[in-house]
Amino acid sequence: MQKTGNNRDEIKKLNNKKIIYAVDLFCGVGGLTYGLNKAGINVLAGIDIDESCQYPYEKNNDSKFINEDIKNISPDYIKQLYPENSYKLLAGCAPCQPFSKYTKRYRKKGVKDEKWDLLYAFSNIIKEVKPDFVTMENVPGLAKEKVFTDFIDNLEALNYKFSWQIVFCPKYGVPQKRRRLVLLASLINNIQMIQPLYKPEGFPTVRDAIGELPELKAGEANDEDQMHRACSLSEINIKRIKQSRQGGTWRDWDDELKLKCHLKKSGSTYPSVYGRMNWNQPSPTITTQFFGYGNGRFGHPEQNRALSLREGAILQSFPKDYIFEPEGKKSKRLELGIHIGNAVPVELGYAIGLSFERACGGDELGKEENTKRNFI
Repeated sequence: MQKTGNNRDEIKKLNNKKIIYAVDLFCGVGGLTYGLNKAGINVLAGIDIDESCQYPYEKNNDSKFINEDIKNISPDYIKQLYPENSYKLLAGCAPCQPFSKYTKRYRKKGVKDEKWDLLYAFSNIIKEVKPDFVTMENVPGLAKEKVFTDFIDNLEALNYKFSWQIVFCPKYGVPQKRRRLVLLASLINNIQMIQPLYKPEGFPTVRDAIGELPELKAGEANDEDQMHRACSLSEINIKRIKQSRQGGTWRDWDDELKLKCHLKKSGSTYPSVYGRMNWNQPSPTITTQFFGYGNGRFGHPEQNRALSLREGAILQSFPKDYIFEPEGKKSKRLELGIHIGNAVPVELGYAIGLSFERACGGDELGKEENTKRNFI
């Protein structure tokens, strides 16, 4: 595959346009970086505390990976990464677990998560670096937290113009029902997310995304793509998935196959597990546990297995040939699940990038690709 990178730099120079250069904090394996690069933004570097992200990040992007904790990194160091006479974009999509519905139960018990500090660290870096543009992406629940209010207050104090919204990702070409908070900020002019690229009737579906991948059985791996591998299933889970229908739940099963917790009144209100996806709809939100049949509605629409690692990545809108591990060397499934599930979907990153390009007068960028899309 070809890396994303500097393919539009020379065109912009010929047009006497300042190039947008970006640094991607919490870059992970490169979902946002790949999307920004695809939109014509030159991502100089990605910073992440997890060194296992370095191989896929650098393998797929013409960007430098910096293995560092942003709570410790010097803002002056980040400043030096940007060239002179350019627009500077600072992206920071902090890990979302502290703000997710799942972890709220622990916060109520008084357990403090250190990841809360990451947004304050990001805010401090903005204050010191003063980039022309800022973007942040996270779970919708962040909007209800004080840390988000403090983040916005800091932007206002620094005279940024900004906007934020809860984005339904299928509107921007992501084949999953993911909702994310997206914030855009600018010191130069007003900034808004571009209008949705897809109508509801044209949302990309599970079939569009993974319908042509080779068939697999539970526990098998594809010979030509080591990422296209699926977890084994127990005998009882094989029986369960055989009784599951597309878009259905455990309620489709015979009673002897149901879990005891499902038969309790408290368990009957949780239908979104042990189900199959629907070919003709976007998938459910891809989590870090998407490869497990019982962790959500992650059953394949037809085959008796859960999603493969490759299928989860494609539903996150990574290219089908995105490289996550060295050939012949398999990473741990849990590690890959975390990398893929925590990533910013590539197509969402692309839409964010186009939003900044438009703010800089770069409307023509991406026009060739956009003519192929199902616009509103």
